[in-house]
Amino acid sequence: MVGIVSNPDTYKKLQILSADAQYDLACACGSNKDEHRSRSSEGKWIYPITLPNGGKSTLFKTLISNVCSNDCKYCPLREQMDIRRCSLRPEETAKVFLDYYNQRKVYGLFLSSGVLGSADATMDRLNSVARLLRKKYGFKGYIHLKIIPGAGAAAIEEAVSLASAVSLNIETPGENNLAKLSEKKNYIRDIIEPIKLISKLVGRGSKYEGTKQTTQFIVGAAGESDVEIVKYMYGLYKRLAMNRVYFSAYQKGLGDETIAGEQASMERPADIFVREHRLYQVDFLLRKYGFEESDIIFDKNGNLSLSTDPKDAWAVRHPEFFPVNVNQASRFSLLRVPGLGPVTVKRILELRKKNRIMRLENIGKAGLRLQKARKYLAF
Repeated sequence: MVGIVSNPDTYKKLQILSADAQYDLACACGSNKDEHRSRSSEGKWIYPITLPNGGKSTLFKTLISNVCSNDCKYCPLREQMDIRRCSLRPEETAKVFLDYYNQRKVYGLFLSSGVLGSADATMDRLNSVARLLRKKYGFKGYIHLKIIPGAGAAAIEEAVSLASAVSLNIETPGENNLAKLSEKKNYIRDIIEPIKLISKLVGRGSKYEGTKQTTQFIVGAAGESDVEIVKYMYGLYKRLAMNRVYFSAYQKGLGDETIAGEQASMERPADIFVREHRLYQVDFLLRKYGFEESDIIFDKNGNLSLSTDPKDAWAVRHPEFFPVNVNQASRFSLLRVPGLGPVTVKRILELRKKNRIMRLENIGKAGLRLQKARKYLAF
């Protein structure tokens, strides 16, 4: 038994609820192995993560409850499933988190929940934990709260006021896709309008400007195409100033076998994880490399290549753009070169202020990534 959890009933509930929290991966997954959830020696509720601002940290992550009145076909916790259900009380959750925090085992808290009764009733439980931590115990650190789809404006604003970051999963690109997964959720009312409200509450110059907003797509569950996801992702960044978009590959066998498009999207189970990785690569191109939605290359079915990096695909499609002169090109042009990332481009811009760059080795150790850039550069 974990020594710092004094109440055995709390420990047993944590075992169940933290294990079930694996199905809610926003901010606990990413494009490399260091961003994925892993079990620590302390239990299943310790998560290494990448924060919305790009920093690395470790969070205490659990559900308040795995009781859920929703019917999401991709989710093993949906109402129709026969599983062991339990809930944590707000005071109980706050205290066990502080046990870990005070021993410097975690940096902050990531709190989510199944829908316990109604969306607002569930939000009250989530907000109660944050309220206790902020106002009763004086905790000033990192709190990430999940916003329950369908929650009212007052509950959402309170969450935004208490949290360092909030997230409401967009789940699918468009209401037609969501309709394949849930008969209870209304895409516009329960998901899009709350996301817009959060964006307004945390927007530039607003009262809660410092609070970050993230979201997540469930990839493959609704039989959607990559071009649909990228279109919505681009809109989230450009029109709603989303801080981060995350992706969680739907894994066959976790949800309802009748999900539309499941067989088509997972003829080979490994492909769904490659697809998730490609979407993360596109996300980086949009956020960090100055790419536009129109720059992303899709196949005839509207999907990204499973065999080719999306940046490489753009380079192949645009041979007229190359070679790029390493001593004269702009940052924008250098970032189009396969094998060059923001860190390397920054180094190039600094180096050429002092001396002319004569060959690839002047930039740095020519590993595999830098070697890829060789054929696209002129010196």
